Amino acid sequence: MARDPYAAIARLRHAAARVRRTTTPFLCRAARVRNTPRALVRHYRARHPHPVPELVHPPHPYARALGMVAVVLLGAWLGLLIVGSVRTPVGPMDTKMTLRPSVSGGTKINISPLGSLRLESHRAPIRLDVDVDRLDPDRAQALVDHPERFSGLQDEVTADVTSGTRDLALRSCIAVVSGATVLGLAVFRTPRRALAAGGTALALLAASGLSAFATWNPKSVLEPKFDGLLASAPSLVGNARSIVTEFDVYQKELARLVTNVTRLYDAASTLPQYAADPTTIRLLHVSDIHLNPAAWQIIGSLVEQYDIDLIVDSGDTMDHGSPAENPFLDPVQDLGAPYVWVRGNHDSQATQAYLEGLKNVHVLDDGEAADVAGLRIAGMGDPQYTPDRSVAAEGDPAEEIAGSTLASALWAQRSRGTPVDIAVAHNPVAARQTDGAVPLVLAGHVHHQEMEVMDRGTRLRIEGSTGGSGLRAVEVDEGDDPDPIEASVLYLDRETKHLQAWDEIRLGGLGLTKAEVSRHLPEENTPGATPSPTGPPTRSSRGP
Repeated sequence: MARDPYAAIARLRHAAARVRRTTTPFLCRAARVRNTPRALVRHYRARHPHPVPELVHPPHPYARALGMVAVVLLGAWLGLLIVGSVRTPVGPMDTKMTLRPSVSGGTKINISPLGSLRLESHRAPIRLDVDVDRLDPDRAQALVDHPERFSGLQDEVTADVTSGTRDLALRSCIAVVSGATVLGLAVFRTPRRALAAGGTALALLAASGLSAFATWNPKSVLEPKFDGLLASAPSLVGNARSIVTEFDVYQKELARLVTNVTRLYDAASTLPQYAADPTTIRLLHVSDIHLNPAAWQIIGSLVEQYDIDLIVDSGDTMDHGSPAENPFLDPVQDLGAPYVWVRGNHDSQATQAYLEGLKNVHVLDDGEAADVAGLRIAGMGDPQYTPDRSVAAEGDPAEEIAGSTLASALWAQRSRGTPVDIAVAHNPVAARQTDGAVPLVLAGHVHHQEMEVMDRGTRLRIEGSTGGSGLRAVEVDEGDDPDPIEASVLYLDRETKHLQAWDEIRLGGLGLTKAEVSRHLPEENTPGATPSPTGPPTRSSRGP
């Protein structure tokens, strides 16, 4: 019997289906076992993603803060430089007021062509600059035609300065915020950080303003510092007595100064000369000339400009003290004022003998005293002559012995009823031994200026080098300025012989042409201070 092919095909399909049903569970389990490692790897990678390298690393927090500070400071400075100033009329003058970043603060008034005036008015990281641009001819002529208006000029100037300062404060706030914000936007490219830079700049300006307010010194005008032409400085400074009397009622120092400058501009063609105060003795203190021939011209100019009564040289006029150097001393006879001199450690006995033979010169040694220009002055030559290498230097002990000898001579003068007003020694070590025996002692030797009130009340004045350290000026390292030429003008009351004020004069050293005059007052002479005792100390209470 023939078989049906379709039935056979059906049986085969049925058998295949049964085989698949039987083997499928085993195949699925095998596939799951085979895929398990891959699943575990995918799970691990999902929990621990592989780090992807970045082209730009995020900045460190300190770097971000430093960048913000740099942007704030630079942006604020640029803002003040570009738009942070105001032009305002002050009395008859047109001025420009500006705030500038500064380490020491203070106020600087530029008075062209006379120079500039600096006041230590405050301590803050900002400085007030006032530029006197020009004198308005119409307003100045109105003052000339109506002199009675000068009486109310100070109030007018005060109002102008107050208004200008208010406008400057507002404009400076806008300038620093705008500058810091614009620069922050250019650097950070995000508005949020740019606004943060502007806010930080405003906070810094506010803090600086508070610091200036907290450290405001209204008496800073008592010790102004002038830069500019040396010939103009005495006219601007005025005499010692006016410093005490006029500045006592000086309530608005900036306004008063602008008022005075207005009068100077008004009388520019006939500026008043520096008139000598008949109640004040003017003493020019020089020291350590060290064979600099320029010193004689400078001293002669100071004698003329300040109407000097006498010159005191505290030694080291020479460099080696050899007889060949002696002709260098000849100009002291024609300086226009008596010349008082003591020997320094670079001055030999031959130098001293040569000076003793010159006219108009008073050589002091061994504590001897001389009356010169209304003052009684005693001096002691330096006991050491250091250019002589055959003699070993004895150092400070020899100076102390010389100073004690000078002090004994001073006490002897006092006991005889002829007290000494000023003592002179070259080395400050010797000068310090006179503490209590004399009101004022002058010294040099160290080539820089100092003023000190010692324990027993004697004031020690140490002068710088009036010769700019002599030949040492050409031995400075590259990039360093040579030592300045320094001298001082001391103002002493003609009756009491007490120091009223002193001017420190500094000229640029070799190759430099700048000039600077600083006015200083003893504490007892400042307005409102308690006067110092006028009687001399007694030996029992002040003696060595």
